[in-house]
Amino acid sequence: MLLLLPTVPWHASEFRRSARSAGWAVLIGAGAVLGLILRLWATRLQMLAVAVVLASLCPAVPTVLGLAVLRERATRAQAIGLAGSAAAVVLLSLG
Repeated sequence: MLLLLPTVPWHASEFRRSARSAGWAVLIGAGAVLGLILRLWATRLQMLAVAVVLASLCPAVPTVLGLAVLRERATRAQAIGLAGSAAAVVLLSLG
């Protein structure tokens, strides 16, 4: 962000958004920061293998949100992948 900030004057028209959009962007950014902090914390407190596997499930979150919020349809491969991911999380949590 700090590296891109000096280029804002040249692209100001592209960055003009409503206050609501700016609020959502800040909220999403704060969520990303929180996720990175929690991942770092998990890698320091837990076994690295468990933390890395759970962090690698990041692509499952947009898929589940698409299914729940946008009412998208999952393909058979996506459903199998999500079920396998859920099973992996359960198995990892059991130790």
